[in-house]
Amino acid sequence: MASRILILMYGAVSYAIFFGTFLYAIGFVTGVFVPLTLDGEPRMAVGPAVAIDLSLLALFAIQHSVMARRGFKQWFTRFIPQAAERSTYVLASSLALIALFYFWQPIGGVIWKVDDPTGRIVLYALGAFGWALVLVSTFLINHFDLFGLRQVWLHARGKPYRPLPFGTPGLYRVVRHPLYLGWFFAFWATPTMTVAHLVFALATTAYILLAIQLEERDLMRAHPEYGEYRGRVPMVIPFLKAGRGEGKRTRVA
Repeated sequence: MASRILILMYGAVSYAIFFGTFLYAIGFVTGVFVPLTLDGEPRMAVGPAVAIDLSLLALFAIQHSVMARRGFKQWFTRFIPQAAERSTYVLASSLALIALFYFWQPIGGVIWKVDDPTGRIVLYALGAFGWALVLVSTFLINHFDLFGLRQVWLHARGKPYRPLPFGTPGLYRVVRHPLYLGWFFAFWATPTMTVAHLVFALATTAYILLAIQLEERDLMRAHPEYGEYRGRVPMVIPFLKAGRGEGKRTRVA
């Protein structure tokens, strides 16, 4: 029983660190309420700054993708309890983001700047919509399972964990990845686009598009019905036709 309580506490702490990191990320990207942000006065030459920033983004991308793969999970749970696997993934992702916040190097330079008050309000509103969409999307697919709390809670109660069934609640009937659509709004809708912000937005967009392919491959394995869903619902742009031939395969070997 003591080990179950410890795993429950570990999951709760991991979640708390995640949620604090998520809130800090809003300030980091928008440049409000936090000491370290995407923008600021450059502290080094452009070349080294870009190299450091891209390395930090790559660190997060590699951690986030590798630890999410089924093969890694099977190997990793040889060393940690199954119930703690998701919480460990969440904690590692949070630590990678904290490292990015701390070591990020501002670059300087402005790509665009909207001075019109109405335009600025609209862009800030779109960015806020993006952050809200990210959070809402997680609750539509079970926020607590996604971030490991359901797993540790069931383990603490001595109940077996069962993966959630495939479903398409709410926004998931309009696009397959509303969470990623929210990230696009959050990262791109800004009245002032600096060079550092552009590097961040481009790199995260490229990673998201790659991550979608990896994630959908896993979903096709786990849920045969995902193939039909993939064939009729667009990926991230609402009301756009799904890609030709996307729904033809129902499983990936």
